Amino acid sequence: MSDKPYILVVDDEPDIRGLVAEILVDEGYLVEMAENATVAREKKKQQEPCLILLDIWMPDTDGITLLKEWSQATEILCPVIMMSGHGSVETAVEATRLGAYDFLEKPLSLAKLLLTVERALETHNLQQENLGLKQQLMLTIEPIGKSAIVERTKDQVKRLAQHEMRVLFVGEAGVGKELYARYLHQHSSGSDGAFIDVVVGSIAPENSAVEFFGKEEQGRIYPGLLEQAHGGTLFLSEIAEMDHETQVRLLSALESSSFLRIGGSVAVWVDVRIIVTTRTDLNEAVQAGRFRQDLYYLLTGVTLEIPPLREHSEDIPSLLQFYVDYFVRLEKLPFRKFSMAAQNFLRHYSWRGNVRELKNLVQRLMILGAGNDIELDEVKDALGSIAEEPMMSMAIPEFFNLPLKEAREHFEKSYLEYHFDKNSGSVAKLAMAIGMERTHLYRKLHALKIKL
Repeated sequence: MSDKPYILVVDDEPDIRGLVAEILVDEGYLVEMAENATVAREKKKQQEPCLILLDIWMPDTDGITLLKEWSQATEILCPVIMMSGHGSVETAVEATRLGAYDFLEKPLSLAKLLLTVERALETHNLQQENLGLKQQLMLTIEPIGKSAIVERTKDQVKRLAQHEMRVLFVGEAGVGKELYARYLHQHSSGSDGAFIDVVVGSIAPENSAVEFFGKEEQGRIYPGLLEQAHGGTLFLSEIAEMDHETQVRLLSALESSSFLRIGGSVAVWVDVRIIVTTRTDLNEAVQAGRFRQDLYYLLTGVTLEIPPLREHSEDIPSLLQFYVDYFVRLEKLPFRKFSMAAQNFLRHYSWRGNVRELKNLVQRLMILGAGNDIELDEVKDALGSIAEEPMMSMAIPEFFNLPLKEAREHFEKSYLEYHFDKNSGSVAKLAMAIGMERTHLYRKLHALKIKL
């Protein structure tokens, strides 16, 4: 099969159809022609084109109807460029809404035709590459860890996903609020829809309205973030930084599930789940007048706190292993593993940057380090002066909230793992250090599932 892009030209006028096909063949494309919608359907069924040039006015089925039919029948449609000698703003708007890449008026400018075809193919190729990368990255959208805290939070998120309500995630920087938002999206009824993530503070106030609600200009539509997220989830990070004008527009859009694009006159209806995050006190922002109270109540159907890493430090070994595998797989870095001493040290580290800090540390050690093992000294060097600060959090351990029997098991496991690491993994030395007979110690280690 040829690696030349295959283009289908659909037009009921034989002169135009033949001229366009001839020009494209001269440019190195493979071209098939169809004189009406019936033939176009058959040729598309025989071989999926890389791009379609589609006339709007045809005798059997018009181009807009055919585009709508194709858009509904396939998840990812190749770029479609509409052509018309009787163009109107309304027709162009409708074509763009249905997913057309561009709209060309007849008589065709050959230079513009070739440029539009080239750009459409480039854009589609980039989208396919990005989709492949996203699918690879998102194979496992699940918070890592088996601790009671993580399991409980995951269970709460999965239950929230079954209901159409807006969720506010709160928590320190780096705890993984976006990951939990994606986890919620993955388990919701709109999981097949897009997940559009936005860092609110990165959008300049003067561009905010267009970014969120899109615009109509010279017969073309530029969809905004709400439109892009239709049928899926719009994730707004650090919502407290949204400017006042956009707050007003967003409030109106959420209350009516519709809005006007900038420069538009026709209401756009959307079905979008909104998830927002903040690491600042949103209620405090309301009291200070920086955030609208009515929007605050609308966005915070449920508030869920994502715990900091120091509160579930037993998950740190699993997280270290996950990110080692992650960078080996995605960045082709040489495999390295953390020594028991390094893991034990990191379990008692304060992690002010939470999971994000852990991920960055693993990446740095795998890029700059050498050898199979990541030893304690290398970890301390990578952390620098931060490692010299007090490691233990003053927070009450989570197992203090458990019944006595379960709390005792948590304490015994942590206690034995600490001394096990301290004695270089030797059961004999461990037995002497804690004053326990070796046979009983083996039974205890086995009961607590501590690997030797």
